[in-house]
Amino acid sequence: MNSLFQIRQINISEIDVYEKIPMSFRVDSVFDVEIVDQGLGGYRLTERVVAEPWVKDYLALEHTALPTWISDFNGEGWAFFLAEDDGIPIGGATVASRTPSANMLDGRDDLAVLWDIRVNPLNQHSGVATALVNRVIEWSRAEGLKQLKIETQNSNVPGCKFYASMGCELRGIVHHAYDENPDLKDEIMFLWWLDL
Repeated sequence: MNSLFQIRQINISEIDVYEKIPMSFRVDSVFDVEIVDQGLGGYRLTERVVAEPWVKDYLALEHTALPTWISDFNGEGWAFFLAEDDGIPIGGATVASRTPSANMLDGRDDLAVLWDIRVNPLNQHSGVATALVNRVIEWSRAEGLKQLKIETQNSNVPGCKFYASMGCELRGIVHHAYDENPDLKDEIMFLWWLDL
């Protein structure tokens, strides 16, 4: 890949192109979460190398397809961005806002949620994710939104470190958030926030 990739905002008619971009990463370590003093002392995160690494593929999980989100939430107040290298899709980001039925938005009309971000594994560590998040931030500010919220899990150590490097703060740790999903029931939800 050359380093001159471009990012453009796309409309719903191009979602099928976006949807073909892989959304996976290798899990070599996880963050263990220790609750200090029944939570009054906060939390202590410790990175632990896993005995048997695995590949986490978000697209293999239920309810992760973009057409499902769009039909569930209408897609109004959402923006979709596509990163391309010489016309080849290599990454994408979706930002949601002003959708009362989307629980992640907490009923607020001044909050943006980074609903989806993906970079082809062949193009990771090349600045694509940074450029996509910067584009999401730029769009959110132009829309008059005040905060950006991002969900990930304790199994996504690279993602957590990336969001921290972008200035986001880990302001929420939710145990048992995924108990109903057998693929995620052992994972802990991390909620990152960025004041815009």
